[in-house]
Amino acid sequence: MPGSEARPSTGGGPGAPSSTTWRRERLLRIGSSYAVPTVPNDQSVHPPDSQAAGNGADTTEESPLAGRPTEMSRSYGTLPAPRRKLFHIKSLKSFAARRGLPELPNITLPGRNALSNPGSPTYTPSILRETYSRLSVQRPISAYDAPLVTKGEADSDMGPKINGIRVWYSSFSSIDWMHDAIKDSARYSRLRRRKSVRARIRLAIDRSLGWIIVTIVGFLTAVVAFLVVRAEQWLFDLKEGYCGDDWTKAMRFCCPQPDETSVLLPKFVTEEGCPAWRTWSSVFHFREGETGQEAVEYVTYASVALCLAFISCVLTLYLTNSTTFVTRKESGVLAPDFPETPRVKDPPSGPAPKRKLMFYAAGSGIPEIKTILSGFVIHGYLGGRVLFTKSVGLALSVASGLSLGKEGPFVHIASCIGNIVSRFHSKYENNEAKRREILSAACAAGVAVAFGAPIGGTLFSLEEVSYFFPPKVMWRSFFCAMIAAITLKMLDPFGTGKLVLFQVTYDKVAFWLAISSGLNSNSLTQDWHAYELLPFLLLGVFGGVYGAYFSKLNYRWSRHVRNGTWLKTHPIIEVLLVTIVTTVFCFLNPYTRMGGTELVYNLFAECRTGSGNSHEGLCVLNPGSFEHIWPVCQAILVAMFVKGALTVVTFGIKVPAGIFIPTLGVGACAGRILGIFVQYLQINHPDAPVFSKCGGDMDCIVPGLYAMVGAAAALSGVTRTTVSLAVIMFELTDTLTYAVPVMLSVLVAKTVADALEPKGIYDLVIDLSQLPYLDSKAEYTWGNLTISDVTVRDVEVIQVDQSNTVESLRDQLQDLVSMGNDDGGFPILRAFGEDGGLRMIGYIGANELEHALSIVADSADSEVHFHTTSSYYHSMASSSISSLLENTQDHSNDPFDFSIYMDQAPLTVQSNSPLEMVHQLFVKLGARYVVVNDTDGLYEGIIDKKTWLAFLSELEEKS
Repeated sequence: MPGSEARPSTGGGPGAPSSTTWRRERLLRIGSSYAVPTVPNDQSVHPPDSQAAGNGADTTEESPLAGRPTEMSRSYGTLPAPRRKLFHIKSLKSFAARRGLPELPNITLPGRNALSNPGSPTYTPSILRETYSRLSVQRPISAYDAPLVTKGEADSDMGPKINGIRVWYSSFSSIDWMHDAIKDSARYSRLRRRKSVRARIRLAIDRSLGWIIVTIVGFLTAVVAFLVVRAEQWLFDLKEGYCGDDWTKAMRFCCPQPDETSVLLPKFVTEEGCPAWRTWSSVFHFREGETGQEAVEYVTYASVALCLAFISCVLTLYLTNSTTFVTRKESGVLAPDFPETPRVKDPPSGPAPKRKLMFYAAGSGIPEIKTILSGFVIHGYLGGRVLFTKSVGLALSVASGLSLGKEGPFVHIASCIGNIVSRFHSKYENNEAKRREILSAACAAGVAVAFGAPIGGTLFSLEEVSYFFPPKVMWRSFFCAMIAAITLKMLDPFGTGKLVLFQVTYDKVAFWLAISSGLNSNSLTQDWHAYELLPFLLLGVFGGVYGAYFSKLNYRWSRHVRNGTWLKTHPIIEVLLVTIVTTVFCFLNPYTRMGGTELVYNLFAECRTGSGNSHEGLCVLNPGSFEHIWPVCQAILVAMFVKGALTVVTFGIKVPAGIFIPTLGVGACAGRILGIFVQYLQINHPDAPVFSKCGGDMDCIVPGLYAMVGAAAALSGVTRTTVSLAVIMFELTDTLTYAVPVMLSVLVAKTVADALEPKGIYDLVIDLSQLPYLDSKAEYTWGNLTISDVTVRDVEVIQVDQSNTVESLRDQLQDLVSMGNDDGGFPILRAFGEDGGLRMIGYIGANELEHALSIVADSADSEVHFHTTSSYYHSMASSSISSLLENTQDHSNDPFDFSIYMDQAPLTVQSNSPLEMVHQLFVKLGARYVVVNDTDGLYEGIIDKKTWLAFLSELEEKS
């Protein structure tokens, strides 16, 4: 409603698109007997009884939208208004609506019905141009591309050329990396041309803006991570009981926690219970060991777990359903309610393609982040609503005890923060490629707070998720990760001074001896021995086998069971069933009942002589006795199989869920068992040649080290990360002593996993979700295939030597979309020679054509023309009908000249070029489309990015 939106500042800024409904209805009215108001009804700020300006016509009589409630929105470009309040409360619902509309006269341009009225003057395009030139006296606010030419600069050095303009991208459309790079270069060149003091200050701010944004992103990421961790701890312990002294405290903060220095603490702290902590059985007056006590504990445990999982699932389903994210940046003709109208040619048979239903907060988010960073747009996926749902839902789902982790979703949460913060400045708001630089840095911060590893986070962003990672982005990513790690260290989420709970060190001598001798225990790290390379190698093989078959099983379960049965339409029931099964299998075993991070910490930990911390019984009193080690190994083995099986069916349910911690837990269980077995052999055969290096030292073997190596191997087998994972492990152990064991196991695990299953879990999720991701690291064998096998020749084209009216172009646009080419466009051709050949002169995208047609929709029979003489920005190009011209003296702007939207220098290849060249154009240059010409330079067809992806997918299936 009027007044609810924020007003633009006098300084201008980026303009959001006009309402999708308005544009769609404008296109539908082309050639009809009534007209939609040229200024959208939702832009009007006049009182209901005000009369239309201009020719005095009352638009409510002609428009079929009369009586519809108006809603404030903005067009692609609007006039700047006097400075008002920067933010209204209601405007915070949508960041894109942070700038409101100025007051504009309610003007209606005549449509086709006006041409047949005897009393109406005859309107021609030239008269329309004169009418448009009187609509505005100020420069229009830009849409996605800002005008380069400002008043007074027309005769000066124009600077870099811009090859056509772009409007906002629709969801699941690919961005134009080259256009965005050229646009940013032109913007920066324009800043440098100015020599005033104000211009120099603006240039300095522009240079430091990226650093300021990544600093804010790193800080906010750590704050959100701190809140999620604290909430998850309290909710997780709520299944067991509550703190009697302060119900808001988790068990960790309610009871003194045993640590490695507990030998120096009073005896009652470590041996007696915690009187302040009240279990639910004690609340219901059941004593320890009394009949019914365990039943009460299980019922309360399962009930709280079901409630937490249910709330998390409901929030995910109802707050982040992809169909509820309606944005003005979407195409008006992609909506399902765009009706069928008479076509120039028959539409294709079969149902129209529909977008896959997604729940944005479900899963880890890393596959979707990879897709976005590769150059595709998913509107709403990184918005504020998803940030809230992901954060709250993640704390609930992890606290429910499901076999999932919170580390992976931290990457999604950090990316949401990076997207929101970066959009507060037009440098990143209006440049999708530049915004992805901030998102890459945010991903590094997400891993930094998840593992306490800023260096590993930077490498993870480089190795796993980022698509474009120049040195500048690497420096900012490292800085962002450092800020996040420092902030989280100061917040201290676990109360231990550590960034993560499972951060451990391995000491060379007994801890109590180091303390009593005044030695620095951190400098006395336990070294590994050459004979241990064989167990480490076996752990690498285990990690590779587990990772490959886990990925296969999870993919098949998701495809054939989750999406192939009744579970597909009942996601809440699936979550509740998985939660019930999890509580049944995890309640009795102490290692499955504890949280994932606690399990990994205890498996990683070293059993120090004299320490009062037994790490939940993992520290065997007599590791040389089979009777002592077998019960522990048996419990760990059961926990490994239960965790592995539950993770297969859990990963992919409709709650926020990560894969890191469950995978680390499975690998750590395998490593701990192997470490205990090797320790058993060393104690019972100390004189064996293989153990000669130990010299009779009973602490020569550290089972926790084997657990850490096994965890790294398992995670490498599942995710196929190598360098970043090894560095993360180095940072977790605060030493480079174990670089060789970790590197060996990780490389062996990846090699074995690649041999059994070429794709990791994230790539399989991308395939399962049908996300348009182009893998830059994949290699293909082209064989006898040629460009002609992938070139699309029957695509809609525009011939400039034929009559192209507004109505005919609208019909062509709808035909293009009905054929499923929602990310396509139209080659613009001209006849060449007498043999009927066609030569390419340009290309116009579907979104750009839709925007241009919505401006001139009231003149259905008017002819649209294209030419190749415009090399710079047109002041009308990014404007709505309400702000077409820059000043009243500019009569040269032609609203029917669509050349300003045309890419006059598209990438072209000859038909005899190798397919590898085409692949490199899409991968290295980020092309949206490639035009194919024959050896004579005549047009043959086109290959767009989605067509190329479909071709590569078919090629993989055949191979």
